[in-house]
Amino acid sequence: MAEPARLPEALASFALRHLGPGAGPAVDRLRAARPDADPATLRALVVSRGRRRVVTEGAFVGGPFLVLIPLAFCGALLSQARTVLELAATEGRDPADPERAAELLVLQGVYGDTASARAALETRPAAPRARPARGRTAGLRDLVLRMARLLGLLTPSGEQKSRRLARIGQWALVACVFLVGLVAPLVWLPYMALAYNRATTRMTDRAIVFYVGSRDLRAPRRVRVDPSMVAAGLRATGSLLLPLGGLLVVAATDTRIAGGQWPVATIVLVSSCLLTGGWWLWRRHRRSEEPPP
Repeated sequence: MAEPARLPEALASFALRHLGPGAGPAVDRLRAARPDADPATLRALVVSRGRRRVVTEGAFVGGPFLVLIPLAFCGALLSQARTVLELAATEGRDPADPERAAELLVLQGVYGDTASARAALETRPAAPRARPARGRTAGLRDLVLRMARLLGLLTPSGEQKSRRLARIGQWALVACVFLVGLVAPLVWLPYMALAYNRATTRMTDRAIVFYVGSRDLRAPRRVRVDPSMVAAGLRATGSLLLPLGGLLVVAATDTRIAGGQWPVATIVLVSSCLLTGGWWLWRRHRRSEEPPP
């Protein structure tokens, strides 16, 4: 929040310090588990696992807790960075080398070459400036939008910008999903999962071209239906039916508070949001505590 312009450099440095040392051993474990895998297959496994991790880390957006969107974006960004570091490790490069942070900034489209990225990383951040007069909310909004661009959820860096009508349609779709998500929070799950999956695929494609020198044709391209996406769609449909069913009950029974049905409808919508989002969050927390098979 103090230096939003240095968000890419801060995340790249953080990823190098905290994720770099573990990226190499993770690739070694994967190679040990698949001793017959050739380099292309190993890269495909790293990409597939990383893509699932990014989608999972960003899944917090699927709940009614909109204040967690910055945390979800940060988690997804760091998961993308970890995948890039693991791809570098598959090519024999040290994932803890400071050069990897510069390469990550180039792959994100923040800088055009590693020399500029390296110079930016070595530059000491300026002293925090006074908070702008427009307030904390506007600063947080700008920070979230910057994270979304780094993730590739908005117009990706390094690619041709969308036409105006396409961009208007994209924002209209986001607005519709947001409004529906206020009533049925889990509607966010399949929408954001698709967005994360597409953005991460573009990111890993760029990383493979950067480290290998050509596009890896064996990197997975999903043409079949993903069961996890089907499950997410069913959960989203269920979360939409719950508030609609509650509203139908209110209308059928003509339930009123203070002479009107609007207070009752509001209570039903808020309660259903908290119920479906809380159930999803509890289920995910319970799964995270289960011991691995």
